[in-house]
Amino acid sequence: MTMLSFHVPCHPTLHSSPLSQQSNQSRKITITSSSSSLSTSSKSRRLLLSTCIIISTVSPTTFFSFSSASLSLTPNASTDAIRKFYDLPDSGGVKALDLRVGSGSTPVDGDQVAIHYYGRLAAKQGWRFDSTYDHKDSTGEPIPFIFTLGSNKVISGIEAAVKSMKVGGIRRVVIPPSQGYQNTTQEPLPPNFFDRQRLFTTIFNPTRLANGEGSTLGTVIFDVELVNVKH
Repeated sequence: MTMLSFHVPCHPTLHSSPLSQQSNQSRKITITSSSSSLSTSSKSRRLLLSTCIIISTVSPTTFFSFSSASLSLTPNASTDAIRKFYDLPDSGGVKALDLRVGSGSTPVDGDQVAIHYYGRLAAKQGWRFDSTYDHKDSTGEPIPFIFTLGSNKVISGIEAAVKSMKVGGIRRVVIPPSQGYQNTTQEPLPPNFFDRQRLFTTIFNPTRLANGEGSTLGTVIFDVELVNVKH
């Protein structure tokens, strides 16, 4: 069993996940997971992915440099499980933080991949515009998002993030506008019409773009778990 301990500072004036709204004090969240990514429960994955996220309204890239300072491992855990934010190679500026390193296979172009994700928009102080855990099947189980790697149907930042992941891994990525949504048809898309409208009226706001805010408006943050790969 691997024990992950997250020390998460929460500030009342900044947006955070529901976990952080319980208190303005720092708290310690302990998550127990097995060495096998496939045996991890949905509840544990949701807790890991929804760990308190604080979004700076000044500079998204500045905020996300908190990296390993707010995450700690027990002495017996592998230090490879937590890393600092780093630039993904050949990604066009996508920054990544590995919350959990997977142990399964790594996908290649043409593979069908299934992921769970939390999608947030930095321009609205971390507004969560979509989550696959909100998409349930008839039994109440969350439905992963499935796409073909290299099909160019999803935003470039997601493809760049998944290409170097292993099944079972969880990665937080900060995606700049150039690697994010370039039009309103790129996936993943919130199924709710009003969420889609709010997302795209923010990213493609003509007035704010004219004011030179294009470098930040389209910045999105995704927590991605690679669930499955079909070669």
